[in-house]
This record gives sequence, structure tokens and C-alpha cells, in this order.
Amino acid sequence: MSLPLTLHPDRLLPTDANVLPIARRLYAEVAGLPILSPHGHTDPRWFAYDEKFADPASLLITPDHYIFRMLYSQGVALDALGVPRADGSLPDTDPREVWRTFAAHYHLFRGTPTRMWLDWVFAELFGLDVRLTPVTADLYYDRMAAALATDAYRPRALFERFNIEVIATTESPLDPLDHHRAIRDSGWPGRVITAYRPDPVVDPDFEGFQANLDAFGELAGEDTRTWRGYLAAHRERRGFFASMGATSTDHGHPTAATANLSPAEAEALFDRVAGDRMRAGDAELFRAQMLTEMARMSLDDGLVLQIHPGSFRNHNAALFASHGRDKGADIPTRTDFVTALRPLLDAFGNDPRLSVILFTLDESVYARELAPLAGHYPCLKLGPSWWFHDSPEGMRRFRLSVTETAGFYNTVGFNDDTRAFPSIPARHDVARRMDCGFLASLVADHRIEEDEAVELAHDLAYNLAKQAYRL
Repeated sequence: MSLPLTLHPDRLLPTDANVLPIARRLYAEVAGLPILSPHGHTDPRWFAYDEKFADPASLLITPDHYIFRMLYSQGVALDALGVPRADGSLPDTDPREVWRTFAAHYHLFRGTPTRMWLDWVFAELFGLDVRLTPVTADLYYDRMAAALATDAYRPRALFERFNIEVIATTESPLDPLDHHRAIRDSGWPGRVITAYRPDPVVDPDFEGFQANLDAFGELAGEDTRTWRGYLAAHRERRGFFASMGATSTDHGHPTAATANLSPAEAEALFDRVAGDRMRAGDAELFRAQMLTEMARMSLDDGLVLQIHPGSFRNHNAALFASHGRDKGADIPTRTDFVTALRPLLDAFGNDPRLSVILFTLDESVYARELAPLAGHYPCLKLGPSWWFHDSPEGMRRFRLSVTETAGFYNTVGFNDDTRAFPSIPARHDVARRMDCGFLASLVADHRIEEDEAVELAHDLAYNLAKQAYRL
């Protein structure tokens, strides 16, 4: 028997009878606003060549670590889901069988934000009105495959259907940005920009770091075996990324550590790093120094600095060896910001020309460290609930923890930080509903007026991200 799939119009809104009508009015104000997606990981190739998506499994399952990490935790091998291996080879899988495996395990996602996003995709994007179960797996696959075969489901058509105003992908300095050039040359008006993610050439622990330095130098036309040439290469590549639309840089360091070494100390450290003669602690110190150097460069070129620390990446060594990075084995760690950011803030924290957006996976620092820091330093803003906390309860905890100290205007609204393209409107809808519910509770408690809540709802859904990311 097939059970109905329904999306309740009041989902995620407060159930309190005094608050719900206010939340409904606020949500109606912002539900249809354009989507700003200023930080994410969608593939620019999709928008460059506008090719049809191959099948439901390769669109929704294979690239989404939110999905396959859950299945892996229950004993489903990544090969059975069609996930590429570290050497780039693809397992011999039938997309329909991948989908059936997913459908057989869909119950695992009950109560998770992934379930909400996917149900939105199924109902709103593909018009399905029965729940996904093993019984309906083939029905789902056939309906979705038929839709994906039409022009209405090509990447650019979905971009426009989702009402996306701008989307940022994220690329390494080693990326020639050919896909972004193809988008620009195509004449399509959709705005797809890049973001500068220098981890492969600023993190000495990144695989292939020494070879990456040489490739970096070749692309930039600089001698990246010298400190001066290395910094010049960053300036050149940042300028190129900005010419291709970038408004931000992004840094996924293990910690938030920053440093402000003297020029001589920084050069000596670089010589050890580039010469593969590192001492204990040099890798962390170099990453720390490079955050400060990136901030210094931002004062010149205006790129917003995003810091995403606190993830023990590739925790599963065996899975990293077989399938590479970003395969769902990144685990949150405790993160210090107060002492870690002090060197950078001593250097630039009072300069309002600098914009630094902080994210965390350590919720314990919201009220203790991040809200007080952002509530004081002109250069700091707080990014939204990120990754594991991109969820209704995560969003609620964020607002409760930071608002009283940092206010709303030291935060940057919402960004979806995803490579799962069809989930983007679903994620923004969740954020808008949760923010409207939070604002409605403030109105019901007589802490703000409803006209202020309307203004705030627009700011949180659209204006703050546009301002913070200089879009």
C-alpha cells in the first residue's frame, strides 16, 4: 500500500496558537524572495554546458555525503551507491539498483533535515504524492528519470525555476575556471560566480602539497618556492578569481588559529614548509599565518574572508584511502576562537574595510565566544548554522545563543553550503520558516513590533547575505 506524501503548509512554524498567525504572516512576506547562495559546492560544469542530468541516483545520491554517510553508517558500501573511488574510477553499478538500495533505507532519515529536503524535492520538484518506500522505488525512479529527460529539468532551467539570483561555487587556486569562462561566454544571464578556496596550497598537510605549490606557480607565473613569489601568486590568482565573479575566499582549516609573524619569521617558516623540512607545529603555524596574510590581501582586493574551522576531515583513514576526501567522514571538533583569532584581530580587527565571516561546528562557542566577538569587532560577522547544524533545531539554537549578544545584524542570513543542487530551495525554505518562527515569538512576547519583524525577515532571508558577501 502506498502512503501519501504531503508537505504541511505550517511545517516548522510554531504550534503555539498565539505565535502561529504571526509566523504565517512573516513567512508569506519572504517565501517568494530570490535565493542568494553565496557559498556552496555545486559543479559549475552543470551550468556551463547545461547537459541533462543522467538519472535520479547520480543527481540525488551519489554526490551527496549527507545521504551516503547515513547509509554507510548502517553498513551500505559506497560502491553500492555508485560513489567514485579515490582514483577516479566508478564502481559497476546500475543506477536503478542504487535507487532501490536508497529506497530500502529511506526510513533511516526519519527526523533528519535530509528527509525534509528530499521530501520537498520529491513533492515540489517532481510532483510525487506518495512516500518513498521499497514498494514505490521504481515508480519514483521512472517518474524522475522521465522528468530529467526533458529540457525543463536541465541545470539552467532549474536555476531559473528555483528563483536563484546568484550562486557561488568553490574552486581551488589550481582550477583554471574554464567552466566559469564557458558560462560567461555562453550569454546565459544566470549569475554563477566562484569563490577562492586555497586549502591545497596553504595547508602543508593537504595531499600533494609540494606538487600543488609547483602547479600554483605555473598557473600564476610566479616562483612559488620563494615567500615573495608565493604571496604574489596568491594575489594574482585572487585577482583572476575576482575577474570571474568571486566576492569571497573560503578556508577550511582544522582550527581557527591565526598568527602575525614578522616578515623574517614568516619567510623562514615558508622556507621550511616549501623545502619539506617542517618542524613539529609548523603546519599549524603556517596555516595560521596564511589566514592573516589572506586578511591582509582582502584589504587590497575586497574579497570577503570566510573561516570554516573545527572539522577533523577524513577521519576514516580506510575510507579516505579507498574513496578520497569529502565522503562523509568529517567529524566536528572543539574549537577556540578567542585566543586563536587574536593575532589577526590585533592586526586588522578594527578595520571596517575587512569582512570576516566565522562559522563553527562547535556550538558550545556560540554564546561564550562568537557572539561577543562579533558583537564587538567591526570586521567580524557570524555565518549561519553550518553543516551538521544546518537543521531546524540547529538554527533555533543558533538564534537563541547569539541574538541577545550579537543581534541580528552581525550575522549574515543563510547560505546553503551544499553540492546537492535540487536541495537548495528546500534548505532556504527551512531557514526562512525557522527564522519567521523565531521572529514571531519575539513579537508575541512583545520584544519587537511586527513591522520590525517583517523588516528582519527580509533581512535574514535576503538582504544580510547580499551585503555581507558584497553581491
